[in-house]
Amino acid sequence: MKSVVKIFGGIVAAPVLLMGVWFAYMALCAPPQTEGTDDVFIVSRNQTVSATVEKLQTGGFIRNGQAFSLAWLVKGKRDAIAPGGYHLSKNMNVWQVADKLLGDPDLKWVTIPEGWRKEQIGELLAKTFGWSDDDLSKWNTVYTKMRSEYLEGTYFPDTYLIPVSENGLDMANRMTRRFDEQFAPYVSGFAAENIQWTTGLKVASLIQREAAGAGDMSLISGILWNRLNKGMRLEIDATVQYARGKAEAGWWAPIMSEDIKTIDSPYNTYQNQGLPPTPIDNPGLAAIDAALHPAETDCLYYLHDTNRQIHCAVTYEEHLANIEAYLRHPAP
Repeated sequence: MKSVVKIFGGIVAAPVLLMGVWFAYMALCAPPQTEGTDDVFIVSRNQTVSATVEKLQTGGFIRNGQAFSLAWLVKGKRDAIAPGGYHLSKNMNVWQVADKLLGDPDLKWVTIPEGWRKEQIGELLAKTFGWSDDDLSKWNTVYTKMRSEYLEGTYFPDTYLIPVSENGLDMANRMTRRFDEQFAPYVSGFAAENIQWTTGLKVASLIQREAAGAGDMSLISGILWNRLNKGMRLEIDATVQYARGKAEAGWWAPIMSEDIKTIDSPYNTYQNQGLPPTPIDNPGLAAIDAALHPAETDCLYYLHDTNRQIHCAVTYEEHLANIEAYLRHPAP
């Protein structure tokens, strides 16, 4: 009789145990919702797996962090999750979420440094998104040449989270929209000074390449405007670098004295008066602000010493003396 009771008890207990396991699974691993929309879950750069798990739970994408960690381990644990954006839905279970985060992101982070020309930006985008040579060529020759005022200087330096499905034209438009947003407050400022915004942007691009840091920018701006107002040639190396294009040592490799003489281009400000036809790079807000708010100075010349400290001069003779003092025979 006791054996019968034990058998009967085991028969009853097994389904109860299975139901308990099922409810535990549902409580821990099942989708948080029966229905869900496609949301973008963002993984920032250098975000740890543990921080991601916490963010998933806080955002309602998983029911239990430990359950996800188990799924992550079983699915093929990695020490990091590729930064970017992932399309997740709250009707996905922890196994599906783990699968998704083990794959490639649906959106990728791209940081465009200040002072890059558009070809450099194109190279970065090509590397990040796996563009073909034809894709890169279209960026340089088609997508960034559709509007005359947006040939250069308007691909705003910033950090973007870009869908991998976007093409080069989409990305160009994304960056120019950001430029329009960020530059808008300066348009009226330049207009108040009777300066076209395109002119202000050209000056900002020169400041961006010439300055050793933000602290130099307003002084360099004042000197450049002084030169322009006096009808002097700007004689800026960076414009010759832009005209030369990519050298063996990169886009902004130092120029040679022969380059100044032999590069026949409207961008060669040693040969031509005034500003170049377009900006020579994509400046940041500090350079744009400096172009609008130049320092009051009588200086017409400047140089940076070996410590990147700026020295300006009112006359060419003073400038030559600065060259002698800070470049040819710098103080120990």
